[in-house]
Formats: sequence, C-alpha cells, structure tokens
Amino acid sequence: MKFRFVVALIIVIVSSSFIFAQSKPVKPNPEIAKMVKEVSARNIETTIRKLVSFGTRNTLSSQDDPARGIGAARDWIYGEFQKISKDCGGCLDVQKQSFVQPKANRIPQPTTLTNVYAILKGTTDPDRVYVVSGHYDSMCNQDATDATCDAPGANDDASGTAASLELARVMSKQKFDATIIFMTVPGEEQGLLGATYFAKKAVETKMNIEAMFTNDIIGGVTSYKNAPDRQTVRVFAEGVPSNETPAEANVRRSVGGENDSASRQLGRYIKETAALYLPKFQVTLVYRRDRYGRGGDHIPFLENGFAAVRFTEPHEDYTHQHQSVKMVDGKQYGDLPEFVDFEYVANATRVNLAALASLALAPAKPRNVVIVTTRLTNDTDLKWDANKDADLAGYEIVWRDTTSPYWTNSKFIGNVTSYTLAEMSKDNYFFGVRAIDKDGNRSPVVYPRPGR
Repeated sequence: MKFRFVVALIIVIVSSSFIFAQSKPVKPNPEIAKMVKEVSARNIETTIRKLVSFGTRNTLSSQDDPARGIGAARDWIYGEFQKISKDCGGCLDVQKQSFVQPKANRIPQPTTLTNVYAILKGTTDPDRVYVVSGHYDSMCNQDATDATCDAPGANDDASGTAASLELARVMSKQKFDATIIFMTVPGEEQGLLGATYFAKKAVETKMNIEAMFTNDIIGGVTSYKNAPDRQTVRVFAEGVPSNETPAEANVRRSVGGENDSASRQLGRYIKETAALYLPKFQVTLVYRRDRYGRGGDHIPFLENGFAAVRFTEPHEDYTHQHQSVKMVDGKQYGDLPEFVDFEYVANATRVNLAALASLALAPAKPRNVVIVTTRLTNDTDLKWDANKDADLAGYEIVWRDTTSPYWTNSKFIGNVTSYTLAEMSKDNYFFGVRAIDKDGNRSPVVYPRPGR
C-alpha cells in the first residue's frame, strides 16, 4: 500500500512538472547590460541644467529669442540630436515636425508647435517602431498661458527630455532589428498637443508603433530621498483600452480580459526587464492610465490605438511642480534643479533603456493569436500567424491563475503556429503567446481573443 502511494505521488509530481514546464531562465543580454551601465547621471544633469537656463519653456513663450523661451530650447535640443548623430556617423534621422495649433482653451491665439525627434532606423524590421518621449515645455503659477514668468521645469519635464537625449546618445552606438524614435514634444501643459499631433500623423501614415513610453516627472524629487520605496519608478499601464469599440468591449467582458490589454502586457514586460537588468531599482506597475485628474503624452497614443505607458517618480512634491519660483515663510517653491536627484533620473532612464533595447532586439509580437472555442473540452487550443523574423527560434506559451497579476508559468513549444495544452482548461487560466529569437530575445506577450 505504501509502495503504491509513493508511485502515485511520483506520477503526480512528474505530470505536474510536465504541465507546468518552464522555459529556460532568461539571461541578461550582455550588450544591453553594457548600455545600461553607459547611462550617465552627469550627462543628464548637464541637460537638465541647460534646459532650465532658458528661463521659461512655456509653449506660448518666445520662439525667436536665442537665449530664452521655447524656441531656444527647441533649437538646442535639435542641435544635441544632431551632435549625437554626428558621433555615430549620421545614424540618426533628426527632424523637426512643426504644425500650427489653432486657438483653443489654453492657446489664446494660433501658435506654431514643433516636435523634435531622432530616428534610429532598424536593420531587419525597420517598419516596427518604438517611441520614447519627454515634453520639453514647462509652466508656472498653475497657469499654462503665462508665457513670461520663470518656469524652470527641471523635473516637469526637463527630466523626461534628458532621458530621451541620453537614450539617443547611448543607444545610437548599437544596431537594433526595429526602429526607435527618441522624441521631445511641446504643448503638453496646454493639452498634450505635440504628442496628439504626432500620434494622429502616425495613424494617417500607418506607422506601426508597437509601443510608446512617455517619461514625465522622473526627477526623483529630493524631498522624498529617504522614502522606503525610493528605489522604484511607477509605470502607469491602462487595462481597458482607451480606443475600445463596443464589440471589443463585449468580447472583453465575456472572457475577463480587462487586465490584459496590450498596454498592460507592455507594463509587465518593462517590469520583467527591469528586474533582469536593475535588480536594485524596481518598477512599480500601476494598473491605471494615469494619476487622478492628470494626464501625460502617452494618452493620445492610447486613444489612437497604440500600446503606451507613463513613467513617473513614486512621490511628487507639489511645491516644486507648476509653481512660481518664490520663497514663502522660509520654504522654497518652484521646479528648480536643486530638487532633482540626477542619479534617480539615470536609473529611470536605465529602466527605459533595458525595455526599449529588449523590445527592439526581439522578434515582433505574434499576430492574430486566438484561443479556439470550437471544442467543449478541458484542453486549451491556441493558434496564431507565423512570424516573418529570419532569426525566429519559436514561441512560448505563458499562463497564470486568473487572480494573479503577472505571468507565472511558461513553456517553449518550438516554431509552430498552434498548440494544445492538455487538461488545462481555458476557463481556469489566462494564457498568452510570445515570440523568441535564437539569441533568446522575447517579444511582449499577446493575449488571445476567442475564435474558431
């Protein structure tokens, strides 16, 4: 009797080990690890202090003063991208995207706005695009139309602009399968105007933006330098897609997919890569589009159907945000560089870099992933379209309990386009599929839709 019990136990253990077989542990890519180390807090500090030196970067401020205002900042950023491109042998396509914003709530008269960005073209899959951005405009007095007051904007958002420039400097030295756009935009404080224009143009030109990151207020304000969660950065990732149609909403409700949008998968991907490359600086994934009553430049991308997330420090000090530079009762107000922790900005930039590089080196996400519902069975049948990546090794199926926030199990299944998980009911788990290349680079997970 005892012998039979032991045999039965062994069978259960072996069966469970097969069902919940894990793919090989993910190892850091040495080239990505090297780039992460090359991010310089000193360079970031230099950039932030230079942007502050323009006095104000309000979107409505002077566009032709060479020393003060949004125009001076715009031209300096453009020049910095050009210098970076020169250093890499002209590897970047540096552009100014100007447009006239009509009169609006925070735009008292038609105003020219200019997005400034640099394109690092991919080598094998250049039509697949990743965008990383910060906004270079600033404001004071809680008044986005005050174009004359000093608005240093060191944290909001010279920090995000510095991240885009530093990422361009470091990543331009390498080649990637996919294209990366390092962007800075104006008009954020007037209603996400620069980002909205870029996102709409991307839709019109059918640009295949696989992911967009915005870095907004990643300065690690020094007021909270001793906070217990100091070594973290928040990543806001929405669940229900902003552009969801009524038909898509009906499907989502039927299968419980509110926690598995493309943006939520992107957030999980960023958290995974951060843990791999920066074990001492973690991502706090926030299951929201943004903070209460607030918004960032990822929102126009979400509304236009692109996966997008926002990076922000874990604590904000509102005495150094959208405030005039002044001293009140011995307390300093204003978004000044002395309240920015430049090493914190560097760490947030490193998180961006690890995720961006991993995405741009990995295969494209599997397309048309379907969980087949034609059979009444305790099995789970999955199918998808074949990737076109030349270096594709195959695919990995991932799953988790329906109450788990992160993927907990995975199984590499080879270069196939369908797979059946025996005795694992689709009703009991959430499943996903991701592509893996021969170097072990993984795409984000794709959550399947029900189909036949």
